[in-house]
Amino acid sequence: MSPSLSVVADNDLKTSPKTETVAERVRRLQAEAKLLAKDHIRALSDQMVAVEQMAAEIAEGGEAYPPGVRELASRLVEDLDSRVQTLEAIVSRTL
Repeated sequence: MSPSLSVVADNDLKTSPKTETVAERVRRLQAEAKLLAKDHIRALSDQMVAVEQMAAEIAEGGEAYPPGVRELASRLVEDLDSRVQTLEAIVSRTL
């Protein structure tokens, strides 16, 4: 006859991790969401700077670009610089 097997639970209640309360979970998730939002805003700012640099290249690109495109790119450089500064100021106050 083969020996019988039985399942024995290995639940040591003294060493089990503390259960997170709803309030703790909310705080943790809010902190995580703020961190993700900050990363997302940083990515937006980086992309705006990249577009600003490309627009500056076009604005200074000479006769290869039509005059209207160069003028638009020049205005975009000025606008994006101001917008990036505004974005960074808002973030520094709120996050």
